[in-house]
Amino acid sequence: MKSTQSNIFQRLLNGEAVPFSDKEYSKIGDACSETRKLLVLLNNEADLEKVRHYLSQIFGIAVSESVTVFPPFHINYGKNTSIGKNVFINFGCTILDLGGVIIEDKVMIAPNVNILSEGHPILPNERQVLTTGKIYIKKNVWIGANATILQGVTIGENSVVASGAVVSKDVPDNVIVGGIPAKIIKTI
Repeated sequence: MKSTQSNIFQRLLNGEAVPFSDKEYSKIGDACSETRKLLVLLNNEADLEKVRHYLSQIFGIAVSESVTVFPPFHINYGKNTSIGKNVFINFGCTILDLGGVIIEDKVMIAPNVNILSEGHPILPNERQVLTTGKIYIKKNVWIGANATILQGVTIGENSVVASGAVVSKDVPDNVIVGGIPAKIIKTI
């Protein structure tokens, strides 16, 4: 029998909208509190090996020694994030991963990037609901400073997201996107 915690997290990972009134909703806060305890340690660490150690605990899987993350780093849950090899994440990255975040090999993430697999409905009477959508960042992507990647988006292989862009729709392979909302600027 599955535990209650894995049930609500699996529901969110599957893209189910979960109202704040859901009887299991408090499990999210409990799990995120545990992650924040590890983030306090990670964000006060200068040694990259120790940073990877805390990341491995947060993600629940070993992080490759080829991964570099510069603190501060922020993530709400962690267990729904997968990170490849030779990934570089600069200062101030924020990941909300209840909907799932996959970061493939050789991805470069500049300072202050937001990767948000979670959101809420637009209508005020429906807003007290958590919605999710998996984010998939394919191989060799470069995400510029202060960019935001929204729920349900795939960034195609070798593509570049310009600084300050807000990506709300899928990005094909081998393009540069920029603006709010992000649009294709150039083919690589």
